[in-house]
Amino acid sequence: MSAGQFSGPIYRDTRDLTPFGGGRVRTPVREIAEGMGGLIHGVLGGGDSRISVDGSVPRLKLLPGKAARTVYDAIFSNTDPNRLIAAGRAYPGWAGLCCVMAGLLAYKQGGYLRAAELLQRGLSIRNDDEANQFAANYLTHVVTRVEVAERIVVPVLFSEESVFLALSHSLRETGQTEAAFETLVRLPPSLPTALARCALAAALGRDQEVVVWTEGLLNADDLSAALLLVRARSLRRLGAYSQAQQALKEVLRRQKTSMSLRNDALTDRALILLDNGRKSLNPRDWQRGKQAELETFEVIRKDIEARRAWEQKWKQFGGD
Repeated sequence: MSAGQFSGPIYRDTRDLTPFGGGRVRTPVREIAEGMGGLIHGVLGGGDSRISVDGSVPRLKLLPGKAARTVYDAIFSNTDPNRLIAAGRAYPGWAGLCCVMAGLLAYKQGGYLRAAELLQRGLSIRNDDEANQFAANYLTHVVTRVEVAERIVVPVLFSEESVFLALSHSLRETGQTEAAFETLVRLPPSLPTALARCALAAALGRDQEVVVWTEGLLNADDLSAALLLVRARSLRRLGAYSQAQQALKEVLRRQKTSMSLRNDALTDRALILLDNGRKSLNPRDWQRGKQAELETFEVIRKDIEARRAWEQKWKQFGGD
């Protein structure tokens, strides 16, 4: 099935267990705090540049083979992707796994071009059974924090989804939007993948697909709120202003929605009203539309005041 042949929503995940953790919205305050924390941790000798693990690093079993020990050390005790590449060259049956892990390490460190190259290379190489068993034994708690859309980060346990989502983001960061979109086509339905796909589809002008893929979505958490914003923007570009307003209303309905997303929704709502206001400025209908125009701008004024109130509250609590 091609990317454009989905006839319904792609965000409904029916699995009992998924590799995804809770998504979060990046804000300037949080980014500054994380940057300072990472700097201090690095000065004190921390391992922030290493592969992340949910919990403690798994212990290597007794009497492992030489290849397993070499790859284990290169994954969990190393910050240089080149060491993993060297391990893959030394043990060709492990080359695919080593390239994938080197790509995830480069991705964590922000080297998106290299990450894309390594992940693509790793996915093209078949591993031997010993390497696959190693991955099943030791990599199930490896976590990759993937930016599935602008400012939206989701932790993903080591899986097909973590690798392809990281690859897609890396391609997006290097300007390969179409390739980034195609990378996600075969992943199973899930909210994080739907957000990534719809954000890319919108960037490619495929707004009709975004609308179909997000039909019936409700604001249950910040990931769904972010996806509703993508839906609203696609509807606006298609001229479906009433439906776009409904999507934005759903973003604002849940009180615990991220302040950043709420502010985006208020801004988008004002832009829709401005679009409608411009239509009422036809000179032939000036007198007839003047009152409607005034009402439109009064609503915009109230939206701006509401946004300022939210921003003031956000600053008072220092949160996001």
